Order: sequence, then structure tokens, then C-alpha cells
Amino acid sequence: MLLGWQPVRGGETGLAVQIEDEFARRITDGVWRAGTRLPSLRHMAQHGGISRFTVIEAYERLSARGLVEAQHGAGYFVRGGARGVPPVAEPASAAVPDQLDISWLVQRMLDSAKPSDLPTALGLLPHTWLDPDLVARAVRKVSRTAGDVLLHYGHPQGVAGLRQALEVALAAQGVTADAQTNLVTTAGVTHGIDLVLRLLVRPGDTVLVEDPGWFLIFGRLAAYGVRIVGVPRGPDGPDIAALDAMAALHTPRLFLINSAVHNPTGSTLGIGAAYDVLKLAEKHDFMILEDDTYADFHPGQPIRLAALDRLNRVILLGGYAKVLAAGLRVGYLAARPDLVARLVELKLLNGLTTPGLGELVVQQMLTDGHYSRHVGRVRARVDAARTECVQQLGRLGLYAPTPPIAGMFVWVDCGLDSEKVTRIAASMGLVLAPGTLFSPTQAPSRMLRFTVSAIDHPRLWPMLEDVLQRARH
Repeated sequence: MLLGWQPVRGGETGLAVQIEDEFARRITDGVWRAGTRLPSLRHMAQHGGISRFTVIEAYERLSARGLVEAQHGAGYFVRGGARGVPPVAEPASAAVPDQLDISWLVQRMLDSAKPSDLPTALGLLPHTWLDPDLVARAVRKVSRTAGDVLLHYGHPQGVAGLRQALEVALAAQGVTADAQTNLVTTAGVTHGIDLVLRLLVRPGDTVLVEDPGWFLIFGRLAAYGVRIVGVPRGPDGPDIAALDAMAALHTPRLFLINSAVHNPTGSTLGIGAAYDVLKLAEKHDFMILEDDTYADFHPGQPIRLAALDRLNRVILLGGYAKVLAAGLRVGYLAARPDLVARLVELKLLNGLTTPGLGELVVQQMLTDGHYSRHVGRVRARVDAARTECVQQLGRLGLYAPTPPIAGMFVWVDCGLDSEKVTRIAASMGLVLAPGTLFSPTQAPSRMLRFTVSAIDHPRLWPMLEDVLQRARH
């Protein structure tokens, strides 16, 4: 198939680029037609006397240009309708700012939300792991049956059918939430956070967060002018002694917590810690915002503060971006009736009502039974990838102090200053998520957060190995 051609060592052009250029020429000239299988990684490496990593890099460069596609377990194949696309220039090191902050990471994550990029830091699963056809079918069905519902603003509390579906779904998870008095829909999780902050805190108030925790929370809190105090997070939940001491010292208004499938560690709250957190909330008179974003990745039924507390001091926050589609922007808040009434008022003042189309689509999938089956498939794939990702990172000397039991992230110790590692990676076009940004104080950290879908990208690993070698010297 190679007809005697092989890359030339010592030339002006690197080996991977030589393979890329030669194979791109064959594809665009029609020598290799759609569906043609490229030489296997092993065969190409043996034929050219080069490493498999070099071949992987060449094939991934061809994939990024839209010329070939990887089929799991079968190899690389020429794409149908492939056309020559110029190689994308490597990002310049000048793009790395002097200060790596939350805004930088969020912008780079969103800039990298393309199939050809390496999802090391992105907080979403690739669309190929989800089910766009499932969403599309629900959209089509809603469009045929919604009538003129979509022509109006809708109910301020959210689509009634969705709230009823949420009542049923939450009841199955041990959370009693009445559709009429305990639930309000939001335009995603971040909108829900904003509503709760507008309701409960004022500039100068103290809010407790987990350390490490979701970095976007820190940015939102800073924008409200509140004092942010971190509570160390362990394998079973927050450090109870530290939470007690900090609550006594700072008299917080609110505590934000990931009970199930914590971001970034993947741990889940234990039953003892859950009771202790609720006792301290009562003792020190603070509210709890329980972020349930990743709970669908947990096997079985995790411990939820909202179930134990019966929505007295706990406001439960959830959404569907992680397992369905980020573009739907559908979330919800479950709280006691007096808080829901005030949240609805704030929602009206903040942006009237939430878009009905997305809510109807989620309602459709919750009520027709497709959602639970879909979640099961996604969870199985994430679980397998997480195990493989932990092993692959371990081969490079990165280890998870507490291996995650669930979720789409792996939190690992790289043994180095993670900001230094991130800077080197960024200069090479690789976006990493350094541990320093997951701390409210942005303290130096050796931790990095990886998204498990990185396992689908073979060219990541030689790049990461190169980054780590450079950081060690």
C-alpha cells in the first residue's frame, strides 16, 4: 500500500509532518478513496523505522484536517468527502498570559470545544460520547406537538410538565420536591447559582466553598463582592472540624458543596459527613447550596443533603448539560416554598422566563424513558474511560491520591508546580487545568484535572510526556 515510500530521517521536515503531507497528497489526489484504511500504527512504525507516537501524531494531524477519522478498535480511515485543509498553525507562546487565571482557563476551554482539539481541560464530554440523535428526535417531537406554546414567554416558574417530571425524578432519588411549590427552572446551572447568590448574599458577606472546588464558582462569588473562605475537601466530604471552626469565625451566609461526584476529585459525600454538615448549618445558621451537576455519573443513589434536610436549609441545584447537551441550558432549583417564591421574582427581574423549547425537550426525554437509558450508557463509557485514563496518567508518573469512584474528571498529582506545567503545555498548544485555579486562594499546587475523554486522543500522551520532561528540567 505504501509502494516503497517512507519518511526520511534528518530532513528539514519532521517525520510526522512528512507522513502527514504524503498521505494528505494521496487522499486529495484520489489515490486513496473514502473508506480506505490507513496502514496500521504498528505496520507504519515498522516500515518507517519510527516510533508509534510519531505515527499517531501524523494520523491525528490528518484527522484534525478532516481527511481521516479514527474508528475505535479498527484504525484510521479516509473520510467521505475529504478535502485538503491547510494545517492549523501551532499557537504562539505569546498567547500565554503573565497571570493564569479563571478567565484564561474558561476562554481556552471554550476555544478548545472542537472535535479536533485535545479535551484535557474541557468540562464537557465529546459529542460522540453523547447521543445527538436522541436530542434531535426529542426536538422534532416537541416541534410537532408544542403548538403555540413556544410563541409565548411561558410560566415564570418554568414549564409545568418539566417541573412535574422533575418531581418524579427527584422523588426516586429520595428528594421530596413538589412541582408547584418547591421547583423553579433555570437557564442552566450557572444561572441557578446567580439567582441563589442574588437572593442570599450581599457584598461583604462570607460564603464558604470547598477547596478544591469548581473554579467558576470563585469567579461568580468575586463578582458579587463577597468574602470567599475555603473548606478543605477530603475523600468523604468537607473537613468537619475546619468547617466548624471557619463557620464560628466568619459567620457565613452560605456554603456551596458538591455532595455527589465532586468536581474536581470525583469523591462523594459520606453519610456521617452529611449529617455533620447539616448539624453545623443549624448550629451556625447558614444555608447550603448543593450542586448536583455530576450526580448522574454516580452508580446507584448517592447521599444528598437535600434528601436528609427535606429542603429546609438546603437548596438543590441541578442541570442537564453534562449528559445531554450543553446547548440546551436547562437547569433547576429545588427549595422550600418561601425561597422558591422569591427566586421566581428574581428570575423575572433578571430575564423574565427561561426558554421553553429546551425545557420541553428535556421534559420529553424524562417522561419517555429515554433519559435513564441514555445516562446508563454514558456512565458506562465514562467509567471505562476513567479507569484507563488513571492508568495512562500513572504511566507518566501522575497519580491520583484518592482514585475517583465516579465522574468525568481525574485529579492527579504531577509532582511539579502545576502552573509551570500548564504554561509549558499552553506554549505547545495543549490546554491543562492547573490545581491552583481550583483553590479559592489560588495557592501553589501540584494537582492537575484531566477530562477522561482525553483517552480517545493518542497524540495527547507523547505531548504530555514532553511537557513533563521540559518542566522537570
